[in-house]
Amino acid sequence: MNNKYFKGLTILSFTFIILSGLYSCQKFLEPETPSLISNTTVYNNVFTAKMAVLGVYSDLSGDQGYGIRVSCYYPYDNDETMGPAKLGDNDRGDIAHYNATALNLQLYAPYVQMFEGIERANLCIYNIPKMTAFLSGNAEARRLYGESLTLRAQYYLELIRNWGDVPAQFLPSEVSNNLFISATNRDTIYNHLLNDLAIAESMVPWKSQISVVTGDKPDERITQGAIRALRARIALYRGGYDLRQNGSISRDPNYKAFYQIAWNECDTIIKSGEHTLNADYKALFKNYVCGHTLDPNNEIIFQVAMGGGGGATDSKLGTYDGPKWGGYLPSVTASTTLPVSPSYLTGSSSLLMLPTYFYLFDVNDVRRDVTIAPYNVMADYSKVGTKITALNDGKFRCDWVSNPGPSSSLYWGLNWPLIRYSDVLLMFAEADNEINNGPSTTAISAYEKVRLRGFGNNPAKMAAAGATPTDYSGFFQALVRERSLEFGGEGIRKYDLKRWGLLGTAIFQTQKNIASLLTNKYMSSTTYMAPPPAYTMAGASLPTSMYFNYPGSAGNPANQKSAVDDSTLWVNSFYSKSSSSLANTPTIALPLSNKSSWIGSGLTSTFGSYFGSGFKPNHSELFPIPQAVIDASGGALKQNNGY
Repeated sequence: MNNKYFKGLTILSFTFIILSGLYSCQKFLEPETPSLISNTTVYNNVFTAKMAVLGVYSDLSGDQGYGIRVSCYYPYDNDETMGPAKLGDNDRGDIAHYNATALNLQLYAPYVQMFEGIERANLCIYNIPKMTAFLSGNAEARRLYGESLTLRAQYYLELIRNWGDVPAQFLPSEVSNNLFISATNRDTIYNHLLNDLAIAESMVPWKSQISVVTGDKPDERITQGAIRALRARIALYRGGYDLRQNGSISRDPNYKAFYQIAWNECDTIIKSGEHTLNADYKALFKNYVCGHTLDPNNEIIFQVAMGGGGGATDSKLGTYDGPKWGGYLPSVTASTTLPVSPSYLTGSSSLLMLPTYFYLFDVNDVRRDVTIAPYNVMADYSKVGTKITALNDGKFRCDWVSNPGPSSSLYWGLNWPLIRYSDVLLMFAEADNEINNGPSTTAISAYEKVRLRGFGNNPAKMAAAGATPTDYSGFFQALVRERSLEFGGEGIRKYDLKRWGLLGTAIFQTQKNIASLLTNKYMSSTTYMAPPPAYTMAGASLPTSMYFNYPGSAGNPANQKSAVDDSTLWVNSFYSKSSSSLANTPTIALPLSNKSSWIGSGLTSTFGSYFGSGFKPNHSELFPIPQAVIDASGGALKQNNGY
């Protein structure tokens, strides 16, 4: 949902004036400059305090936040997705392929922006409890305090899962008066955040209660469901594996206590009935994320609101990570050669979905055609199929964007979903499996709700894809696979693999499986998650050529298939060898040429040279701390292991 009250950004100009005043009174920054607006003025009433809290939200968005870098640069490579096919750029290519150094151009600004968000949150957390409205129990003042605690937790989570131990600052800088803070053990920070969020839960109403309790209109602001879901997520990170400063990957011996926290929070959300699964997985992204309409199920529990059409507050989702768009081919014949990525198409299409991920999906899993878009989009919105080496993220795509539609601008106002209800169900199932050394019937039910939706709510199709394991190991491996199928392209996978201690395993086994797919023309199983469909692992069963319909081709009526945005664009099956007779069908145009390959040599040149190429175990799990940050720390900060 894109409520203009929150994200039309009419309030941001005032918010920035307030924040500039707050920062100007930090004597260590500008000792001779008086405040434009004092803390006393800002936190004198609920309205101005709300403007300050909305300013805390603002650091989530924009180019340096979840608008592109944190959402589209940092979570890759993983066993679903590869970042840009480039190396040695000291930029996003090196970040994606685990080749980043402390001087990488894309690490400093997001790191600083996360801490800017923390500083803004600290000002609110310090001052709001002193307000008369808060002390008298005003519901809106209490909500603002809970939101501030939650936003600070989100910023710290993002810093920790990318950089590990970071400075812990829980007071405004003007109060602590300490510019040079050394890194704090992440477990200590996590513990603090878990305590904060337990407090925030009591301050913020559930979504259905917001209007009644505070009088606020529905928008993208934090609700109690978001707080509990974030607390569950942080608890799983706290109980998970991570790369420590001594170079080892380990977890807390008492990790099950944190899984119990996650279980409790997820159980509360589930029983609340405040959030449910949308029955239509495709509609969730096509209608509610890209279509900018209201999600009636409130499945997206926590999201980053984007808007304003610029790099400070908006997102490049759909332009960086989706299919290319805008080219126009008025007429083709069966012999026409259609380039995969014509130069006249725009958009980066920089995130490539791996062929091994494509074939992890069952043929009846509706999520494949939502998560992966195997086409580019012409100016008339007709589609041109792409090769398997050019599959793009499909959840944020130009042909789904509406209200308004895509334009020449890089910014389309697409929100970034941080936590969905399906994540709550799967976190619950995972925590239950760990606590009980095997899944309860309730955990299996939660898992199967997500899986059933993936099969279009068809129990027979779900059953045909295999029964749910009931033992600890089998259920865990099924969860590892299911979370991949459910959350592909949402920036979750890399961090899941990290907290399970499986990132390196996944990278190396995926490298081998891509090479095996090229050589053998079939999928291979892995040791860390449940296998792909059995029929994709049968000897040489997968197609080497694919054919798609294109409007205007010989014998094909104009505009036929122009609206298709799923597998029905393609003529033959992705899961069996194609008939040679298809090449002579006059109604079919080919993605590259009449001899185009689907599973062919391009797998090596595209993925073999780049995917996970720089990954080093016990090193690459964390980014280097930006050198400029270390230089400015007065010796307080040390570089991460091996950098």
